[in-house]
Amino acid sequence: MSHAIPVSARQGELRLALPMVGQLLQRKRAGEIGEGLIDELVSLSWIEWNGGSLRLTTTGQNICRQQLLK
Repeated sequence: MSHAIPVSARQGELRLALPMVGQLLQRKRAGEIGEGLIDELVSLSWIEWNGGSLRLTTTGQNICRQQLLK
């Protein structure tokens, strides 16, 4: 039995982390993002694999913009 917190319960926390993830991806420093975090963000369709690289999806970009407005 797994004791991991479901991704849906962590959405608020993941939403706050997404702008930092986006900055790391822009700087080509995806190696600094934890595997678990990558898996969670991919499962939410906020980031995606594209030709061996990670990038923000349109949804991920919109979430980052929303965070800047707050």
